[in-house]
Amino acid sequence: MPQPALIAHDIVRTLGSRRVIDGVSLTASPGHRIGLIGENGVGKSTLLRLLAGTDAPDAGSITRPADLGFLHQEMPFDTGSTIADVLDDALREARADLAELDRLTELVAGTPQEDPGYAELLDAYGQRLEHAREREAWDADRRAAIMLEGLGLGTFRPDRTLGSLSGGQRGRLALAALLVRRPSALLLDEPTNHLDDNAAAFVEEQLRSLPGAVVVASHDRAFLDAVCTDLIDLDPAMDGPVRYGGNYSAYQAEKRAERERWERRHAEEQEKLEALRRAAGVTAYLVAPGRERRDNEKMGYGHRAGRVQNQIARRVRNATRQLDELEHGRIGEPPQPLRFRTTALVEQAADGTLVSLRDVCVPGRLTIGQLNIAATERLLVTGGNGAGKSTLLAVLAGCLAAEGEIRRRPGLTVALLAQDTVFARPDRSARDTYGLSLGPERVEAVPLNSLGLLHETDLDRPVGELSVGQRRRLALALLVASPPQLLLLDEPTNHLSPRLCDELEAALGTGPGAVVVASHDRWLRRRWQGREIRLPFRGASGSDDRPASGASSRSIS
Repeated sequence: MPQPALIAHDIVRTLGSRRVIDGVSLTASPGHRIGLIGENGVGKSTLLRLLAGTDAPDAGSITRPADLGFLHQEMPFDTGSTIADVLDDALREARADLAELDRLTELVAGTPQEDPGYAELLDAYGQRLEHAREREAWDADRRAAIMLEGLGLGTFRPDRTLGSLSGGQRGRLALAALLVRRPSALLLDEPTNHLDDNAAAFVEEQLRSLPGAVVVASHDRAFLDAVCTDLIDLDPAMDGPVRYGGNYSAYQAEKRAERERWERRHAEEQEKLEALRRAAGVTAYLVAPGRERRDNEKMGYGHRAGRVQNQIARRVRNATRQLDELEHGRIGEPPQPLRFRTTALVEQAADGTLVSLRDVCVPGRLTIGQLNIAATERLLVTGGNGAGKSTLLAVLAGCLAAEGEIRRRPGLTVALLAQDTVFARPDRSARDTYGLSLGPERVEAVPLNSLGLLHETDLDRPVGELSVGQRRRLALALLVASPPQLLLLDEPTNHLSPRLCDELEAALGTGPGAVVVASHDRWLRRRWQGREIRLPFRGASGSDDRPASGASSRSIS
């Protein structure tokens, strides 16, 4: 029995006064796993809700399989329901298939072949059998146990209530239930949130084995690389969303090739523009040399001079016309990738040790025997939740007291991009916050809109009205424009699009000063070129190891 496709044609969705989805078409055929990528706010989650049928488009049509699973929707259970209740619901269709097969088997066995209804009965049996095979119904109960184990829920009692689970645990249970069901089409919104490395790898393996269509919105580049057969970039483009064949590595390669073509075309156009400007302004007039006329030329000079001047005028007109046409349809200059702007202060700390820790301890949160941060350090701090990564960054920043010996270079400038970004004046606009924090000279050298971190329409909005991701981008913009000698980044790729994550990683590799990064990002960790230290798990029970909200050694006005 062929699996049905999920098809959207020219769909439009407007929220408030903004058209979030504008004429998007998509076909997700069985066996294809499509990743939706783009900046926050481009409509990835909105598109998933439209595909799932939990929201309706203003225009366009969607054809979806009857058997469709959507991770982002709330589970239809109250807090008193148990893990067993959720799994029983997920297994309901598989158990119904097996029960119906048993019933049809008895009917087929008890019906003579010459009976008029025998052929119809046999056809019904065959269809149900194929359906059960596709769902792997005979293996459903064992599969449920495997899903729970793979998602870190294997030790939980079946009678444990949903109200006793954390938000992340409920999300993992919902994902386990969907994978147990094996629907014909599966829609997932950030499925690797709250998953450790092993659980994320387990989910990737399960999704690759599904025969149906999968559409997923994700910032997790490692996940996109491991799972997707296609990527759709929803960032605004002249011809609408662009579909790329292949995984994230293939997407990166194609985007690099696109940029190289863009840069080459722009350079060629600039050369042609310069040549046409010379032709229109100077070169054409050199057709008539300024030498003195000889006696035997004087009689026919007027005729020849007029012909030459006509040639000059024609060439000037042609050059001017070509120049106007080229400038009218000229190719824009490719936007500059994210790069840290070096300051004289950073250049002063080109060698030596910036910070030295000896026998440092934050009781119950962190213990460090010895750690030196060199002036050009590239240090990655890893470890599970509760290991103390954020605590270490806060200690290095000087915004969290610790026992032990901490030595800093005199005059050292340090800045911390914390996970929670809080500005002292939420009523100020992003533009004013940026300007008052950096001063007019630095703002003129590095305008906020030149960094590509905030949309033009958000620059004059109060920072208190910006999303978590937008506030974090503004904090990152301040660090990019005026970097410190020691830059501390706590989960820097959170709330950033995959493209911007790539740019940030490239900027860190060549950026000024020392950089210390704490991250769970599998893609970043796999490609890290500098030193790495892993902090051991300290067994904190559900505690949050992050420093106080907004903690930073650089004040933000």
